[in-house]
Amino acid sequence: MAGKFPAYDNHFHMSPSGRNIEALREFEAAGGTGITLVTLPYPEVPIRKGSDFADSFDITYRLAQRAREETSVEVNVAVGPYPIILIGLAEAYGLERAEEIMVEGMEIAAKAVEEGRSAAIGEIGRPHFPVSEEIWDASNRVLKRGFELARDVGCPVIIHCESDADTMRTLGEIADSARLPREMVIKHHCDPLVRDDEVLGLMPSIPASKSLLKEALSKGDRFFIETDFIDDAEKPSIMMPPATVPKKVASWASSGVPEETICRINRDLPERYYGRPRIPIAPSCRLTVLRTWTRIPSAWQ
Repeated sequence: MAGKFPAYDNHFHMSPSGRNIEALREFEAAGGTGITLVTLPYPEVPIRKGSDFADSFDITYRLAQRAREETSVEVNVAVGPYPIILIGLAEAYGLERAEEIMVEGMEIAAKAVEEGRSAAIGEIGRPHFPVSEEIWDASNRVLKRGFELARDVGCPVIIHCESDADTMRTLGEIADSARLPREMVIKHHCDPLVRDDEVLGLMPSIPASKSLLKEALSKGDRFFIETDFIDDAEKPSIMMPPATVPKKVASWASSGVPEETICRINRDLPERYYGRPRIPIAPSCRLTVLRTWTRIPSAWQ
């Protein structure tokens, strides 16, 4: 730990064509201690069939392994079929086949959790912009299947979707229908919704802006913080820079935010959602990260 407190970024991307490890070193140098490394739709692997997701996710595993070897940052991986991919697949192969391919991607992501290569399924969800009713309905069917798989393997899901007055309610209803505990649903890029009546049992992951975090802290400490660092060399300023979260944590500490609050958000919650004991990695399996598996605690069931 570079500083006194843990600093965890719950939504961080790395790309083989971007800054990747250099960006993570910037995060670490500023005091960052852990990230959720979320997969991207990498241009290096176009998705045309379900098995292509396995090749795409493999890029994420390799980046995670390199990050663990070259930094001291705790790296928890999330893989899943990015929801916008459905639209292009539907245009190319028809909606029925597109939905099948997306579900195959969900199944590959769930298997990765079972095998210890990933800690969560994500980011999955539905388009964050207006789409046809057919695309919307198909997105929700794929999402429900992802929730069912997450229930079966006992992991959280990280959700990319719209943010409106009904979002938390509808996501909660899908979780209920899939029998996935609501608190296992992490809403990425969430508004500063923290109170029980706002989140309806779901877990918010809030962008690390000063105003959003100030409002969130005024309501409680049950939330993640994130940058959504994209790692796009052509758009370096599209999202927050890598050092944002540790700098925010340092400012919290200097402004009197209680240590227990900082540690709950940046250590306790990540450990509860993603933490599993590591087991040794055989030299012949250096790109496959294995962890012992822990089922959802009984209090969550």
